[in-house]
Amino acid sequence: MITMKDIVREGHPSLETKAEEVSLPINSDEKKLLEDMLEFLINSQDEEKAAKYNLRAGVGIAAPQLGIEKRLIAIHFEDFNGKLYSYGLVNPKIISHSVEKSYLASGEGCLSVDRPVEGYVPRNARITIKATDLDGNPLKLRLKGYPAIVFQHEIDHLNGIMFYDHINKDNPFEIPENSTAIE
Repeated sequence: MITMKDIVREGHPSLETKAEEVSLPINSDEKKLLEDMLEFLINSQDEEKAAKYNLRAGVGIAAPQLGIEKRLIAIHFEDFNGKLYSYGLVNPKIISHSVEKSYLASGEGCLSVDRPVEGYVPRNARITIKATDLDGNPLKLRLKGYPAIVFQHEIDHLNGIMFYDHINKDNPFEIPENSTAIE
């Protein structure tokens, strides 16, 4: 079972490295890793389990956050309309995105960052991604709003990019041009 002690923190080399593509079909170790990552997210959102195992709540996690430089991410959350997004994804790739931007009004956080980081993180308002799911099936998702932000945050980890790399250094709360706030 993955716990917070397994998650590497900012400054770790795997968070600054572009992760390697994963050969398909994935092997049993990679499938188990993705299943464990998904289980961590589910447990982290369960108040009792989170308290018992001292887990910080997360909606996404990428293999580089575990010190594993492979293009694997897990996502588990409900959007503001109650739609569940629960995926273990192999080699996710953004294949198209909008010109319009969006950002979380409350800012973003990260399981690998133990300090508050203030500022707006501009993201594409809409994205289309292609990936392979846990069962080896090709998947294409069109995402907007909060789900698009979550997926972009995790895919950034695969490219060695941290969320705060997007924040305007001179004016962290400058509203990104052509953007909408997600409350």
